[in-house]
Amino acid sequence: MTTLFDAVPAATTAARPQPRIIGLDLSLTSTGVALPDGTTYRIKTRSADADHRLIMIRDNLRRALATHGPVRLAVIEDLPTHAKGAGITGMVHGIARCELADAGVPYAYVVPATLKSYACDNGSADKREMAAAAYLAAGIEFPGDLTPAGKGGDMCDAWWLRAAGHDWWGAPLFDLPAGQRTRLTKAKWPVGITRLTR
Repeated sequence: MTTLFDAVPAATTAARPQPRIIGLDLSLTSTGVALPDGTTYRIKTRSADADHRLIMIRDNLRRALATHGPVRLAVIEDLPTHAKGAGITGMVHGIARCELADAGVPYAYVVPATLKSYACDNGSADKREMAAAAYLAAGIEFPGDLTPAGKGGDMCDAWWLRAAGHDWWGAPLFDLPAGQRTRLTKAKWPVGITRLTR
């Protein structure tokens, strides 16, 4: 059964209308989701559910898109480069991309090193540094999202992916140094979308 826990409410944003963007840190065991209002949560699955986990993730994304739409852009953490991880995570990417296509939502891919450079000015930042940067940028915390070893962080990554989408769109959620913002040019952004100009 899909469980949602450690939901983090949205931080207050500027009064001007914001584009409806979601962030997805896709994983077969714990997918991080950042909704258009900035709320984050995890889709947690159990290995005992085998391939049924894909259906749980698909159904959750379907509900999120229907409930929080219309979504203008989804920003997804790109696949890992190592073969086994890419294959397992690739299954989740496939079902997520199908749901986004069915809902008419274009999506972008951001590799982990680019996301870390954008958030922390350090392409090898760990999850704790990413969480600290989110706190400094917007005062947001992700309780229960990090293990003592600093692993996890799916909600934090999803939150930063959504923030990257806002930056690319031309509607940044907070101030960052220009050097960090330019790192987003390395991401794979959709074409043919009319964005705001800064």
